[in-house]
Amino acid sequence: MPANATILGGIAGTELTAAERDFFRAADPWGFILFGRNVDNPDQLRRLTGDLRDAVGRDAVVTVDQEGGRVQRLRGPHWTEWPAPLDQAAAGPRAMWLRYALIGRELRAVGIDSNCAPTLDVAQANTHPFLRNRCFGTDPDTVAMLGRAAADGMLAAGVLPVMKHMPGHGRAVADSHHDLPTVAAPPADLEAMDFVPFRALNDLPMGMTAHIRFTALDDAPATASRRMIGLIRDRIGFDGLLMTDDITMNALSGTQAERAAASIAAGCDLVLHCNGTIADMEPVVAAAGAMTPDVQRRAAAALAQRGAPQDMDFAALMAEWRSLTGAIA
Repeated sequence: MPANATILGGIAGTELTAAERDFFRAADPWGFILFGRNVDNPDQLRRLTGDLRDAVGRDAVVTVDQEGGRVQRLRGPHWTEWPAPLDQAAAGPRAMWLRYALIGRELRAVGIDSNCAPTLDVAQANTHPFLRNRCFGTDPDTVAMLGRAAADGMLAAGVLPVMKHMPGHGRAVADSHHDLPTVAAPPADLEAMDFVPFRALNDLPMGMTAHIRFTALDDAPATASRRMIGLIRDRIGFDGLLMTDDITMNALSGTQAERAAASIAAGCDLVLHCNGTIADMEPVVAAAGAMTPDVQRRAAAALAQRGAPQDMDFAALMAEWRSLTGAIA
């Protein structure tokens, strides 16, 4: 049964309230996103993910940001504390596959079947600190190689990867949570660097946009730019399910409903809304509208890649990961 609303929504706390259940039953969002505020312990999280799916009456996607380092919503003592990706990128693709297969196993065990990773932005000397060590490297081929390993590890664990931030956030010197970054690089430079990892992984099921203005291409931020979404589809070649970055971030202007409408009009498939309040989500759901046949097709193709987890010996894989990365801290 397809979803109705082109939104991934969140909730306020560690349990689904009656009001939230009623809202989601009526709105029928495609999926959900969780944050640290929603996480207490494994048993609680399994109940919550089950309750979210019960609210919409189907096996909806539940995603999270579990990159490692600062961006990790499930933390110790119940879950592994992972280093930032860039800090251990030198350990190579096998270590990165292991890392994200293990992350995926931990997520799937509590009912989370998607992860907003890998981050395929190419780190540079002036990349804003909020992003830099979340990247996999400073050259596009390395980022693509390690990003592929990370994505394959998650898929092996039955977890859908979401590559981000399309078409590239590495040149940004501002934090898009607070301001709209502006990148003035010419298209040829973007083609040679920023777009390369996304083009190499354009077969992945899901992607996320960047709230960045590329002044050589358009005045609007990529999330709300028909030209930039067209570039993601045509020049990068991504035909997967494309969600916005969180529309509550201050990089975008206008009301949240206006941001949602602009994103959908630009060609995004889904609106990501992360603050978890019903009052804010209601106008966003109305503005985003229902899934079109093209969005339903891409959503079905993404779900088709959500396979059963492969059998894994967690202890053995963890021991191998620690062996490969032990000298790189």
